[in-house]
Amino acid sequence: MSSTLPRLDPDRSRRRLQLLAEIAGAKRVRARERPRRARHQQLRELIAARRRLAG
Repeated sequence: MSSTLPRLDPDRSRRRLQLLAEIAGAKRVRARERPRRARHQQLRELIAARRRLAG
């Protein structure tokens, strides 16, 4: 018995690599946007707190 895995067909392998590359790209974009989102969320919370105090 051999312990090798069956080879994927080239088209399926290419699509898999393309999908993994797209996922990696999306993760990079999300990581880059996260600090900006956190700042915006913090500003929204500060504005809301100020409105509660003023109102």
